[in-house]
Amino acid sequence: MATKTGRVSLGSLKPAKGSTQTAKRLGRGPGSGTGKTAGKGHKGQKARSGGHVRPGFEGGQMPLIRRVPKRGFTNPFKERSQVVNLKSLASFAGGEVTAERLVGAGLVAHASRPIKVLGDGEAPAGLVVKGLSASAAAKAKIEAAGGRIEA
Repeated sequence: MATKTGRVSLGSLKPAKGSTQTAKRLGRGPGSGTGKTAGKGHKGQKARSGGHVRPGFEGGQMPLIRRVPKRGFTNPFKERSQVVNLKSLASFAGGEVTAERLVGAGLVAHASRPIKVLGDGEAPAGLVVKGLSASAAAKAKIEAAGGRIEA
């Protein structure tokens, strides 16, 4: 909001129209619609100040998370491989397959994460796989089609 001189001052700043709401006035008599219990119902823990239970609390009963047995663990350091099947590599026939070329073709998301070639489908002829791991079935199919796998 500008003043008469056209300049904006701190005293003339206002929030955008519709961006603020007046606070609901609770407990101000029955005519207000939110008097007496102020929208909290009658008594009980949830009607009290600060009276909400933590997630998973079941009123003192043994919680489900503690009743169910736990087994095993998840290794946080395991690196999950991105997989590419042989049938997806048809466009690389007679050429090299590297992590960068797979990212460029949109077959994997990241060149930095491990990539593994799996043996679903037929291997294109003369395929050279560089710097990727491959399953035993994929190795056999690539070599049978005249290709090779380089470390």
